[in-house]
Amino acid sequence: MSGVAAASPSKTGEISGTASGGDSAHALKASTTIVVAGASGDLAKKKTFPALFGLYNNGFLPSDIRIIGYARTKMDPEEYHKRVTQYIKAPIPAMKKKLEEFLERCSYVSGQYDKDDGFEELEKELKKCEETYEDKKAPKNRVFYMALPPSVFTVVAANFKKHNYSEGGINRIIVEKPFGKDLESSREMQVDLKKEWKEEEIFRIDHYLGKEMVKNLLVLRFANVMLDASFNKNLISNVQITFKEPFGTEGRGGYFDEFGIIRDVMQNHLLQVLSILTMERPVSFSSEDIRDEKVKVLRYIPEIKFEDVLLGQYTASGDKPGYLDDETVPKGSICPTFASCVLHINSPRWEGVPFILKAGKALNEQKTEIRIQYKDVTQGIFKEITRNELVIRVQPGEAVYLKMNSKAPGLAMRTVPTEMDLTYKRRFSDLKIPEAYEALILDALNGDHSNFVRDDELDIAWKIFTPILHYIDEKKPRPHSYAYGSRGPEELEKFVQDKGGFVRSSANYTWPSTSVL
Repeated sequence: MSGVAAASPSKTGEISGTASGGDSAHALKASTTIVVAGASGDLAKKKTFPALFGLYNNGFLPSDIRIIGYARTKMDPEEYHKRVTQYIKAPIPAMKKKLEEFLERCSYVSGQYDKDDGFEELEKELKKCEETYEDKKAPKNRVFYMALPPSVFTVVAANFKKHNYSEGGINRIIVEKPFGKDLESSREMQVDLKKEWKEEEIFRIDHYLGKEMVKNLLVLRFANVMLDASFNKNLISNVQITFKEPFGTEGRGGYFDEFGIIRDVMQNHLLQVLSILTMERPVSFSSEDIRDEKVKVLRYIPEIKFEDVLLGQYTASGDKPGYLDDETVPKGSICPTFASCVLHINSPRWEGVPFILKAGKALNEQKTEIRIQYKDVTQGIFKEITRNELVIRVQPGEAVYLKMNSKAPGLAMRTVPTEMDLTYKRRFSDLKIPEAYEALILDALNGDHSNFVRDDELDIAWKIFTPILHYIDEKKPRPHSYAYGSRGPEELEKFVQDKGGFVRSSANYTWPSTSVL
């Protein structure tokens, strides 16, 4: 079961500002109801409800919290509670008791997304829940979580504002990606959303911003002088940010084919990681200072050209079906399931450094990592020596390791690649790493926007990717084939070498920590 647990080593550094980067005066500590729209869907039962229970189990939700599910599916309380608990594991008696308490706080309303009567029934349930609050005179706070497809975002958001907005209390709306399909559709969505909701009330979730290692990037860089000093064009040759999944679309081909791997992963998750990794030092850890710096670095990135992109689509291998074998995929689809692109940040710090983004499905492993490759050592006493690399493993098995050269023990003068290794499971064995959704929902309750996407940040991200997305949609280039379970298209190795300057070590090096994750 996921759970939030935080413990500190004997000595820790204090971070200036509030503990979370938010405004503690706006934290919702009581008189709060959370409405989960799309409560019958996969996202709600797999992520939202387990995250809410994780927070409740560890005492992070307001003491009198109530949770209302809202969806079109008609369900009785028993069926609804079954869905809520489907992906929650409560292995010990104490946790089972907590789960029973949690379910007592969960109720459900069925209604359409575009009809008034459903939201009117929801308002009745909200008022019924609010009658149970300990402080009857306190302002009533409401958080609306949109676990919904983007086609109904703005309609539901407008109905929440019209029928369920709390006058006098704090209102917040959490919106899931995708935020549109390109720059134009994103802007339309944001205009419609902001007709009803203020920017400070909107929390746009990209769950990668809630992952522990992504949140750790600011500390790793700006709290360590030697790392920060090395982050520049004089020392770094190239940077790779890689996302790999070992499975295909598996019956979700209809949804995936509409968006493709670039919209699904690269334009949001990987670009968010890139902006945090490369931004300048913020004035403080407040949400607006952090997001200001992210926007600044994104403005330095020019539009991506097709010659800097490699596309792929997986084919059958053994008993594993190809993308086109999925019955939910349109016949003859040329939608890419793999993409790699090289982009540049034309800032004084990063000019000339290639950033290689890679994302794909049906590959050889599950992995998300950042690989920063430093430049070659000056030639002379060393020849063909392995490049230094700083690797930040986001998932699975969170870790940071620095690949460096050392003299091999013995009488001969021989160098070998080795590593300085921080593997979380060993170093922080007594701590539980919270799930990304737990961290982000807690941030929203605390009013901390630092790990959510701002409207201008979203706009710039789409400006970078929209031209290449329109080119692919219009010109329909045929992607390279790659076998299910492989590392990607055969052309990838040459692409990252020629376009990105990446040099694969000829030494037989394996990071030993992988065997214990």
